[in-house]
Amino acid sequence: QVQLVESGGGLAQAGESLRLSCAALTRAGRYYFMGWFRQTPGKEREAVAAISRLGRATYYSDSVKGRFTISRDNAKNTMYLQMNNLKPEDTAVYYCAAATVNRDYARAAEYDFWGQGTQVTVSS
Repeated sequence: QVQLVESGGGLAQAGESLRLSCAALTRAGRYYFMGWFRQTPGKEREAVAAISRLGRATYYSDSVKGRFTISRDNAKNTMYLQMNNLKPEDTAVYYCAAATVNRDYARAAEYDFWGQGTQVTVSS
């Protein structure tokens, strides 16, 4: 079992940066495949980025590739999403998620645990 707590959301203007954090409250030494998703009203949850257990592999959606960077610090049980050059279309509630076994990083159903979400709003 793992509890995920996101932080770092807020307001930004287009072109600015924000960094999201996701603290995983879990047994020490237990690492999960983790990802970031986002969702806007009336739309399905969309995969943004994901990272393997030890951080050796990362995955990005085409919409954020080159602007967002996912990373993790397993010593702190924390995952990050550095978001640069933000655009108004990045406005959404961002969720972090953890999976015990991952087959498709972009599929929300693959993830077993979810955070409560943090709002990111980007104005033009």
